[in-house]
Amino acid sequence: MKYAQLKRFWHVEVIGIEKKFSWVRLATRLRNKPGLKFIFWWRLASFLYENGYRRIAYRIHSRIKGRFACDIMLGAKIGEGLSIAHHVGVVVTKRVVAGRNMRLTQNSVIGNSGKGKDGSILIGDNFFLGSNSCVIADNLVIGNNVTVGAMSFINKDIPDNSTVYTRKTVELVERD
Repeated sequence: MKYAQLKRFWHVEVIGIEKKFSWVRLATRLRNKPGLKFIFWWRLASFLYENGYRRIAYRIHSRIKGRFACDIMLGAKIGEGLSIAHHVGVVVTKRVVAGRNMRLTQNSVIGNSGKGKDGSILIGDNFFLGSNSCVIADNLVIGNNVTVGAMSFINKDIPDNSTVYTRKTVELVERD
């Protein structure tokens, strides 16, 4: 990743593409929007990690994990437009390769099954993962324009232009 690409990520994700980039505007947005601080620092740590400065990248990553309770592992490749609503509890494995405009919400997980197999999770553009949802697999392909509903479990490939959710039922039992 080149420095210009890092600056582009910050422009799109922190400032907003409709506004002109300036370092003052970036600092102001970070001061006024604490939720954007995680994305800013994760992008910097990811940039350093990919360019061989792993020791400082791990140090930054460790600090932001503790401060924000959010863990997008270094090595994950996520396109521009990453957005995290309520960053607490978000976990993303380093094996993720995601496109543009990925939106994550609280307590969502994208990870591997833990069976020791190598594999990646490929995610297309315009992906939304609802609250308390899990995407767990070793080799998985999720298409473009996919929405995963809240409290869902995904372990199979999902085609383009899909909405996926786990059906839930509520049963009410009255007591005497």
